[in-house]
Amino acid sequence: MADVITGSNRGPITKLLIANRGEIARRIIRTAHEMGISTVAVYADGDAGAPFVREADHAVALGGRSSAETYLDMDKILAACTRTGADGVHPGYGFLSENAAFASAVIAAGMTWVGPSPEAISAMGDKLSAKRLMDDAGVPTLPARELGQGDDIAAAANEIGYPVLVKASAGGGGRGMRVVESEADLADAVDGARREAGAAFGDDTLFLERWLKSSRHVEIQILGDLHGNLVHLFERECSIQRRHQKIIEEAPSPAVNEDLRARMGEAALSAARKLSYASAGTVEFLLDGDDFWFLEVNTRLQVEHPVTEEITGLDLVREQLRIAEGEALGYGQDDLSINGHAIEARINAEDPRNGFLPSPGTVIAWQPDTATNARFDDGIEAGSEIGVEFDPMIAKVIVHAQSRQEAARRLARVLENTRLQGITNNRDFLVACLRTPEFMAGDTTTDFIKRVKPNRTRSVDKLDLHHGAVAAAIHAQAGRRAGARVLHSISSGWRNSIMPPERVSYRHGEDEIAVSYRTQRNGNFAVTVDDDDYEVIVHSVGPQDIDLEMNGRRVNSSVTLDGDLWLIHGQGSGGGGSVELQELPRFPDSAQAEFAGGLVAPMPGNVTATHVEEGATVESGQLLLILEAMKMEHRITAPVSGTIKQMRVSVGDQVDNGELLVVLEAAET
Repeated sequence: MADVITGSNRGPITKLLIANRGEIARRIIRTAHEMGISTVAVYADGDAGAPFVREADHAVALGGRSSAETYLDMDKILAACTRTGADGVHPGYGFLSENAAFASAVIAAGMTWVGPSPEAISAMGDKLSAKRLMDDAGVPTLPARELGQGDDIAAAANEIGYPVLVKASAGGGGRGMRVVESEADLADAVDGARREAGAAFGDDTLFLERWLKSSRHVEIQILGDLHGNLVHLFERECSIQRRHQKIIEEAPSPAVNEDLRARMGEAALSAARKLSYASAGTVEFLLDGDDFWFLEVNTRLQVEHPVTEEITGLDLVREQLRIAEGEALGYGQDDLSINGHAIEARINAEDPRNGFLPSPGTVIAWQPDTATNARFDDGIEAGSEIGVEFDPMIAKVIVHAQSRQEAARRLARVLENTRLQGITNNRDFLVACLRTPEFMAGDTTTDFIKRVKPNRTRSVDKLDLHHGAVAAAIHAQAGRRAGARVLHSISSGWRNSIMPPERVSYRHGEDEIAVSYRTQRNGNFAVTVDDDDYEVIVHSVGPQDIDLEMNGRRVNSSVTLDGDLWLIHGQGSGGGGSVELQELPRFPDSAQAEFAGGLVAPMPGNVTATHVEEGATVESGQLLLILEAMKMEHRITAPVSGTIKQMRVSVGDQVDNGELLVVLEAAET
């Protein structure tokens, strides 16, 4: 390991290629530019218009849409390095960030690899080998067993004991993971995890591990330089997860006291010493009371690194770049301390009401809150497409405060006041999590979502709904008046006789809202929404906003019209006053009959497997096919017993949300 400590290809980086995309590419570009380093972005076809591509000094198209064709293609990325004259490569997280072969290729090409040595990546890349190494280092581990081709997986699971976790040996981010309660579900879980891991990481190696139903996921951030100096930057708690992927993280953990912090920190440093670790990394543990067990070492930057930055004052990307250039840390463990509390929430394009299924689409409105001090790490803007090919994350929102309670309250408010419309997302669910008594009390074990059951969505109260409908109606009326070609000098809505009120209807979910309005002589509006009457004063109307006062309640709202969809966002009660309304046509369209017995796609995605053929007899709950979107799988099962009359799709087809997949004729009862 002598070469690792002394380093090779070291010295100032002048042009850094970021082998990643989205918010992390943007994050790395920001710090690199602050350090005076030129940057190169690489991008897939679907990312051509993304902010990170424009913000880099140079950008190279990789040609292709999928991960395998782009961000996982080492040859294309190395060719981009040669083409642009890059002398350093930062891999971000995911994709090739923990690929030892890629790190070796970067170094062999004479460039600086911003990350730990290929040897350290290789040692930790195989999670089973990592466990054995940690045993040697005296770090406690959970029982585990690798699953080779042809192995008796049932015997392996029985040896460990149920429940077991099926887990990908490569990568991270919760992909290639399944919790299995009994042998009946084991084979399907293993098959699904293999497919998911292969698609996400290019490696479908799996293992089984003992699963703790209720524990905490606590990780220690480590930093090491090429001179043998090592420190830890305290802990983060990442226990609130769905689909084994984190959605809320915080630092420090509410469950860790000074003694436990010292013991976990020393265990993490023991792991780092065993690896001669040099760069930023994370040692992950499961925590139950005062007992903890090693999970894995992530030999890269973590998604949740901002909370550590907020409580320590260190820029971890800057530290990575300094270390890669050969600089010493310049500080020791005693120089580090915890300042306040930080919480991060991940806003994802997913539907909490529908099992957190990915929900790709277009971000029509995006306006981060500026009223409260918060950090937004995002990779999108209004008009950005969240496609099916990559991770569903839209943005990370981070708040730092002097106390945990204040941080939680402020983060909930920032999320509420952030305008995100036009795409289904988990923003309101995150707010609900943060405001539960259990979260506020620090009762945040890995079963939090299942146990606490936070509200999956926000109920819009009647006043906010009515305000949104009136805002849409009056904004549209003002727009029509502004576009009028004649009689410009006449006040809006003026008539020389008594006329019926203007009428318009909207749909919100399953509800229909009827609005009628008439201009008064004083310029105000008399408005009726369903059966409620309002005196409406219009203070101002702009192209994208309207300031209304309804019965003495004044709200300034942002307004966007996309086709027949009105997106209204104001500082209303009950969660920011965000309302989405579909304007109904004056004359209804011809009704279209529903296709009886049709099973439709719950999300856009790719058909990765079919399990039945036309004419087959199936039982209720039987697996029919598998859809994959955003690297996650969804199983389409038979809702009732019956006969497959039509299979409308086959493996490899890409389908849209709501597209007919299977026609099932129910069995007679």
